Amino acid sequence: MSRNKSRLLHALLFTLVVACGPLATALPDEPLSHPNIVYVICDDLGYGDVNCLAPQTCRIPTPHADRLARRGMIFTDAHSGSSVCTPTRYGLLTGRYSWRTALQKGVVTGYAPCLIDQHRSTVAGFLQQLGYHTAIIGKWHLNFQYVDPSSGAELQQSDHDTPPVGAIIPDGPLTRGFHHFHGFHHARDMEAVIVDDTVVEHDETINMLPRLTRESVRYIESRAAGNSPFFLYVPLGSPHTPIVPSPEWQGRSGLGDYGDFVMQTDHALGEILDALDRTGKTENTLIIFTSDNGCSKAAGIPDLAQQGHIVSAHLRGSKADLWDGGHRVPMIVSWPGKVEAGSLSDQTICHTDLFATVSEITGAAVPDGAAEDSVSILPALLGQSIQTTRKGIIHHSFSGHFAYRQGKWKLLLARGSGGWSSPKEDQVAADSPPAQLYDLSEDPGETNNLFEQHPELASGMLADLQADVARGRSTTGAEAQNDINLQKIVLWKSGRQTDRGKRRSK
Repeated sequence: MSRNKSRLLHALLFTLVVACGPLATALPDEPLSHPNIVYVICDDLGYGDVNCLAPQTCRIPTPHADRLARRGMIFTDAHSGSSVCTPTRYGLLTGRYSWRTALQKGVVTGYAPCLIDQHRSTVAGFLQQLGYHTAIIGKWHLNFQYVDPSSGAELQQSDHDTPPVGAIIPDGPLTRGFHHFHGFHHARDMEAVIVDDTVVEHDETINMLPRLTRESVRYIESRAAGNSPFFLYVPLGSPHTPIVPSPEWQGRSGLGDYGDFVMQTDHALGEILDALDRTGKTENTLIIFTSDNGCSKAAGIPDLAQQGHIVSAHLRGSKADLWDGGHRVPMIVSWPGKVEAGSLSDQTICHTDLFATVSEITGAAVPDGAAEDSVSILPALLGQSIQTTRKGIIHHSFSGHFAYRQGKWKLLLARGSGGWSSPKEDQVAADSPPAQLYDLSEDPGETNNLFEQHPELASGMLADLQADVARGRSTTGAEAQNDINLQKIVLWKSGRQTDRGKRRSK
């Protein structure tokens, strides 16, 4: 896409969502008190799956996301910490990239110790200490163990198709900063419904989205009479597989099950917004609606495209990929009286930024040894430029390939998608460049590889990436430690690199 076309798209977006309202002109001298925070993160919802983000290529009605956009701000350059589930969720809750842990690629599958170390601060725990009531209603997907309530023995995944009713969870969300949990671990164990630290029943997967919708509304209503603020984290399991829209939603989109499931997911957001309105909580609530990564190929991307719906809009790639379609995600934020209604921001942000943001909002300092990759986006919410101390944002694919974003430039340490899209690494021509470099201001679709034309730029970006990895943090502050030996964090995974790249990666 040319620069003019990109500007035209942004102008169109702004025109569609703009509404009257004063723009904040300066950051506050004092903390902005303690607003309620509702963070709704969908599972595998593509950038192009939200109508107000991609009006020219989205064929799925999303009236409630569009309503939220009219109330608040659309971010057009927001990124998940990874292009797949688990690492994004780790980064969101800890303010730290997941590849700093033992999880170097892929996702976790449960029946194992929690990926978040018990001594590491989380957003939920941080807010809990400030007097917030904290709840997660939805998908955890960060590992925990199951224990037999009678014997105390740890249950093994090989022995159970589904976690048994009555199983106890000793290291789940309640031990990582949450007062309440209602949901499930991940898609393959969705039948096992968990409340707090116990598997309470088995239910059909088609009932999970209605359950999470109902429980989210119930939670908001339960906080209506209280004066203490709350943090409600709603990691929905949709529209991830199994793609199972409820009967009343089947056929509604005209695009098949995926379109129907996206509509039902949007409806869940609408129910949450209505509950906040009904209980009088909207005015003092920061609401964030987003996704954990791009759309999955399980949605039937080619079939949707034939019907005119482009899941990644103008971006290349989809879930699992290093290209932006894998990790540039929908992001809509509303906060009445603070965030200008109908506004638009093209500042580059990441899910890891939640921790530093709530720290600045509440005026409470980030704990020592926490949120090493988090930068406050409060200035952007108030119409100002983000004051960042990091040199770039790090992207990570399903297979563990790295990319580095600095301003308009993006360096990918991969020859292909780094994920599930073609060409994969073993499908790229033997004489292709060892890496990719794109000017996203001119080429947001990542089609014109400039790696060989700008070797010094690529070399400098690589050096900055390596420094961010080695220091254990990408922001300024005391040097931190990764959870694993630095030699195990392999930047170049494709097996081919320039001599300069080889020297620098050692």
